[in-house]
Amino acid sequence: MCGRYSLTTEQEALAVALGVEGLVHPVPRYNIAPTQRVPVLLGRDGSGRAGTGRAGTLEAGVQRWGLVPSWAESPSSGVPLINARSETAHRKPSFREPFRRSRCLVPADGFFEWVSGAGGKVPYWIHRPDRVPFTFAGLSDEWRSPEGEILASFTILTTEADETLRPIHHRMPVVIDEDRREEWLDPEASLVGLRAILSEATSAGMVTTEVSTRVNSPANDDPECLVPAEDSGHGGTVEQTSLF
Repeated sequence: MCGRYSLTTEQEALAVALGVEGLVHPVPRYNIAPTQRVPVLLGRDGSGRAGTGRAGTLEAGVQRWGLVPSWAESPSSGVPLINARSETAHRKPSFREPFRRSRCLVPADGFFEWVSGAGGKVPYWIHRPDRVPFTFAGLSDEWRSPEGEILASFTILTTEADETLRPIHHRMPVVIDEDRREEWLDPEASLVGLRAILSEATSAGMVTTEVSTRVNSPANDDPECLVPAEDSGHGGTVEQTSLF
């Protein structure tokens, strides 16, 4: 699964890296948690459509993490849908319509998973060595209140972990490579094509870093969350059977 992630790239550099204008990311985020509002990438008209495929045709928006289906009675009904299984999202009631018409991309530069250790849960930050941002596959939806208020929200798609991440967790978020982003958002994309993209998900090029247990609390959102455990003084002792 993916229950926390980071987006530490500065706003201007992030916009350039993703080829998008109007991105709102005022401060680096070191510990993004569910229900928080964060940047997402949609199509040129904000509907998940990929436009012409030219750089700059994507539209940046801000949405709440934790999808609220358009048909929900209220945003507080049920558990926040922060993740969706990529293998079944296309047919599940909460996700099938967003899968068909409002796919999105979620910018990140790392995500967290925890391993149970002798002293508690030990956090690992999974990221690229150069900390270049990437995008998760996501689904978005809009819920409207009786008064007409709109809540835009999203979920992150996950898949079975590959051999690199399986020792840490059995699921991992789906990362969409740069050359497949337009295809993921293409309104004409076939179900077969979309599922092929999802099935190709890999953590290739990622590294895992044990970081400070400071990240365990969503109240903490600062550079200290990403300090390697051996340097922070806030690490944990991991059972040898839990690691690679």
